[in-house]
Amino acid sequence: MATVDEGEVSPREQKDPLADRFTLDGGGACIAEARHLAAEFLDLARWEYDVQVSQRAEDLTQLVVSELVTNACKYAPGTVAVDLRVVGRTVEIAVSDGDPVLPVVQGSDADRVGQHGLEIVAAVVQSLEARVEADGKSLIARIALTDEAQDRAATPRPC
Repeated sequence: MATVDEGEVSPREQKDPLADRFTLDGGGACIAEARHLAAEFLDLARWEYDVQVSQRAEDLTQLVVSELVTNACKYAPGTVAVDLRVVGRTVEIAVSDGDPVLPVVQGSDADRVGQHGLEIVAAVVQSLEARVEADGKSLIARIALTDEAQDRAATPRPC
C-alpha cells in the first residue's frame, strides 16, 4: 500500500472494484511504488474480474504512471494522488498534485536533455487532458486495454 507519511497508510477507495486510489508522499521511492501499484491494479482486473489486459497496456500504464508521478514529485511538492479506473476498454490514469499550474507538452527537440516526459505520454496514450482543480491539478490519461481496442482507436472513421 502507498504511504502518506512515515508508517501511515493511505486509505484506498474500493467502492468500485475496477477503480483504485492511492496517495503517495512525494518522496524518491514513490515513483517505483506507483508503478508497482498500477501493475497490481491491472493484475487484479485481469485475474479477479476477467478484464482483458494486453502486455502492451500493462507496460504503457506503468510508463505513464511513472512519468506523471515523476513530474508531480518534481514540480509540485507534497502528496500525489493516483486514481486508476477501468472504463470500458481503457484504463484511465489520473495523477493529482497541489500545484494549479498546468504543464505544457513541449515540441520534439533532439538536443533538449530531459523534460520529455509529457511528450512521451502524449505519444502513447489515446487521450491526455489536464484540469485545474480546487486544490491543484489533475492529469488524466487513457490507454487502450487491448491491442484490438488500440487498433480500433487508431483507425480513421468515415465522417
